[in-house]
Amino acid sequence: MDNASNELPDRGKAAKKGKKEKPEKANKQQEKKTEKQTGNLDTKGLTVTRAEDLGAWYSEVLTKAGIVSYYDVQDMCYILDPPLIFAWDEIRKYFDAKIKTIGVRNCYYPLFITRDNLEKEQDHVEGFSAEVAWVERGGKNKLEKPLAVRPTSETAMYKDFADKIHSHRDLPFKRNQWNNVVRWEFSHCTPLLRSREFLWQEGHTAHLTKESADEEVLQILDWYADVYEELLAVPVVKGRKTENEKFPGALYTTTIESYIEANGRAIQAGTSHALGQGFARMYNITVEDPASKSADGESNKLFVWQNSWGLSTRSLGTMLMIHSDDKGAVFPPRVAEFQVAFIPVGITAKLSDADKEKLLNAIEGISKTLIDHGIRVQCDTRSHYSPGWKFAEYELRGFPLRIEYGPKDAEKGTVVTVRRDTGEKGTLPVEGLAKSVQELLDRIQQEMLERVRKIYHDHIKYTSKWDEVVPLLNAKNVIRMPHCGDGDCAEAVKKETAEISKTEVIDPRAPSMGAKALCIPYEQLELPENRSETRENGIYEERRLYEQAKYATVNGARGMRSSRSDVEGPGTASYQV
Repeated sequence: MDNASNELPDRGKAAKKGKKEKPEKANKQQEKKTEKQTGNLDTKGLTVTRAEDLGAWYSEVLTKAGIVSYYDVQDMCYILDPPLIFAWDEIRKYFDAKIKTIGVRNCYYPLFITRDNLEKEQDHVEGFSAEVAWVERGGKNKLEKPLAVRPTSETAMYKDFADKIHSHRDLPFKRNQWNNVVRWEFSHCTPLLRSREFLWQEGHTAHLTKESADEEVLQILDWYADVYEELLAVPVVKGRKTENEKFPGALYTTTIESYIEANGRAIQAGTSHALGQGFARMYNITVEDPASKSADGESNKLFVWQNSWGLSTRSLGTMLMIHSDDKGAVFPPRVAEFQVAFIPVGITAKLSDADKEKLLNAIEGISKTLIDHGIRVQCDTRSHYSPGWKFAEYELRGFPLRIEYGPKDAEKGTVVTVRRDTGEKGTLPVEGLAKSVQELLDRIQQEMLERVRKIYHDHIKYTSKWDEVVPLLNAKNVIRMPHCGDGDCAEAVKKETAEISKTEVIDPRAPSMGAKALCIPYEQLELPENRSETRENGIYEERRLYEQAKYATVNGARGMRSSRSDVEGPGTASYQV
């Protein structure tokens, strides 16, 4: 924050002598004075707005709010600071409690995977080949066989599954681990949203029947949606990936998709995969069929049905990108490390030492009452910072609620409250304050979700007109459109929208790589009546969209571009099918 002394004019020698300076010379001297003064200023606040440069703004929010720090392995790895880890721990506690109700047990598998093991499932390997980091030396010695650093753990875990699953009585077999993974394929890293190392949980399960596996896939997807909506106050669309977008080696992939208004682009929020029996065949994970015993007691062998599902710290990057503003970070109350900043005000030189001590003791007592009722409070009684400086500090750090308390408030028996998300001021009586504050925090949480849900809803546009697709995407919308649901349709849409963008789009921030299918939403629209219209150039028939349409897909802009720099690599438009 600016010190008052730095705002005073520095008249200099010329002013003392009463000399007049030429305008140009005066301007240059003023610029030098400003530069000199700035060196003494606290420049902790944000220096760029979200509208000016989304990438720079996001980076400043994370670093200046004390959420993420940069590491000496540049552009790849980041230090996750306490507010971020607290929020991740809240997700972990919430989700852990959910999955344990269906018999999932936590475990940990090694970080390294042998090449032979990694390459057992060909589709899986091809899908991750560009992302795998390899260790080729140990100390000064070259390894006889390089070791892969896990990009995901299917191949690390399934040999062990084969060793431990001996009978249908061992099923369902359910494991989950909270760990880190490394994926190396991209060049434009963004903290939390797109980094080469990240934290996540990955669940892996084996089932006797496809029905059992299918049921779990959707249950996990519902819980992922709950994490976003109930904890992070971020709305999502639940759906199924098109064939070309499913997880490598999977039978099908389900997903939750969110939306970032600042750049009009969608972001994949979490996925739950039905792997089918492909990995079971590779690793020979079999059980005897309990329904097929013959007279001699022999049974047919069954390959198990498997699932995998994962949620990462990308969820927190999405949350911060959506809720934060030009004052700094904004945390929803349920995942904020501190929910309340309690700040003394009105302590002036006129206040006696006895009254000051009485006020501070009252503040400490009120804070303790709040803490005893489960509210996370940081009480800032530091005397060397002004209340105004503290207000800006806690706004930057994203505390959901600020409570101010001074001599006048003490006389009235009230406190002043200020919401971080809206800036709305209010007063609450000290009596019964813990209950009132908790109710206010709950209201903040709910209203944050409702506000962003309306924004998402308002930016989902349905169209059945091919010529409207690219303009709607460029207007920062997510599109619902008819789609056959297979990979060929998705690739055709992507290719043609990319071609249109080259010739018709002027805005450099527009999606240049074509529209990308986000998902086939589970809540489907009733499709318009099929019709046949052929475009003039004859390249693409709308009949393909309508007569073969099975779903109304969701499509939007994937990836994240700012006005001057990429936040998440090359931008790709996405849509919902």
